Amino acid sequence: MLISQIRDDSGELAVVVRNGSEASILKDVPSSYHLVKEAISREQSLTSCIRSHDLGPAVDLEKLAEENRLLLPIHHPDAAHMHLTGTGLTHLGSASTRDAMHNKVKEDHDNLTDSMKMFHMGLEAGRPKPGHVGVQPEWFYKGNGSAAVAPGDELVSPGFSEDGGEEPEIAGIYVIAEDGTPYRVGFALANEFSDHVMERQNYLYLAHSKLRPASFGPELLVGSLPETVQGTSRILRNGSVLWEKPFLSGEANMSHSLANLEHHHFKYELFCQPGDVHVHMFGTATLSFADGISCEEGDEVEISAPGFGVPLKNRLAFRADENAATLVKVL
Repeated sequence: MLISQIRDDSGELAVVVRNGSEASILKDVPSSYHLVKEAISREQSLTSCIRSHDLGPAVDLEKLAEENRLLLPIHHPDAAHMHLTGTGLTHLGSASTRDAMHNKVKEDHDNLTDSMKMFHMGLEAGRPKPGHVGVQPEWFYKGNGSAAVAPGDELVSPGFSEDGGEEPEIAGIYVIAEDGTPYRVGFALANEFSDHVMERQNYLYLAHSKLRPASFGPELLVGSLPETVQGTSRILRNGSVLWEKPFLSGEANMSHSLANLEHHHFKYELFCQPGDVHVHMFGTATLSFADGISCEEGDEVEISAPGFGVPLKNRLAFRADENAATLVKVL
C-alpha cells in the first residue's frame, strides 16, 4: 500500500491511497500526518486505520505529477518540528565511492582513510542480533521542514555552494507519539541533495556539505522495506539522459541493519519529542559526482524503484554567487 498527498481539483490538500494501480482520495482525512496520529491514538496499524476510512474519487497520480500537483507524502504543520537527517557509509560499495571522491585510497590497512575505517566498523558490527546495539554509523543533519522540497519542485543550491548533486536513497519516515515513542510510518524514495565538491576538500566539511534541501516521495510505502530495492537514478539535461545508473538499497545491500540505524538516531531524547516528524535517509553507494558528472542549472534528477510508485523528479537550480558577508545586528 502507498500513500501520498496531492493538490486536488479545488487546490486543497488531499491524501491518496494506492493499492496496485488504483489510486483514490481518502475521505475525511485532512493530511497524512493526521492519519498517522489517528492510527497511533487508536493503537492500530496504519493499514487498518486507512481501511477504516471511505474512498473518494479515483485519481491519476502520473498525470498529477505532470501537472506538478504532487506534494510531500507527509509534512508537519510547523516546519520546525520536521527533521531531515541521514546516515552514510551504510551500503556495500559506499566506502569505495566515498574514497574515490576524496581521492585518498591507501593500500596499507593502518593508513586507511576515516571513511574506510568507519565502513569496516559497520561491516564488523553494524548488524547486531535483535535487541542488541551495534556500532554507530556516520550521521548528518540536513535541516528542518523548511528544507524539504516537494516532488516536482526545484532543489536550489545556495550562492556560496561549490556544487550541487543528487544522492538516490531510501528514507524512513517516522512520527513521535505523545509518550515519546518513535513510530515508523513507512519508506520513500529520497534525493539527498549535497555539495560534493565542498565535502571533497576535507571530510570535516561533511556537515556543511549536507546543509542543502532534500526531496522525498512522491509516494510513501506503508509496511516493511523489501530486502533488496533495485532502483534507477538518472540525470536529464535538455530532455536527454546525461547519466543513468542503477542503485541498490534494502538490508541485503547494507552493512548496517535498519534497526541499528534507527536505534542510533532515536537514542537521543532530542529526536523523541512528541508530535515531531522525522525523515531519516539511509545512505547510498551511487552518485553521478563519483563518475565525473557536474550538475548544471536546469538538470532534472529522476529517481525510481519498483514498488515505490511515481518516480521522484526535481530540477536543479543554482543561485548566483553571494560574496557579501552575512551581517548580524546587535541589540
